[in-house]
Amino acid sequence: MHLEIITPDKKVYSGDIKSAVLPGAEGKFGILNNHAAMISTLKKGKIKVVDAQQQTHTFDINGGVAEVNNNKLIVLAE
Repeated sequence: MHLEIITPDKKVYSGDIKSAVLPGAEGKFGILNNHAAMISTLKKGKIKVVDAQQQTHTFDINGGVAEVNNNKLIVLAE
């Protein structure tokens, strides 16, 4: 699955990942390969990503929107 995290200033992350955990407005949720298409609002919190090399990355956000479609996850973060 491919992930892009974009802020108003720049692209923070772009690459292939195995999983992601996002701070949804209604609680944390995970995204894996072949996830159903969805759009969700995000609240302030941390995005936790495990990349293709099994390394864990975390990103602090102040809210935003996430879209999953066809093994591509796009996060528009504040």
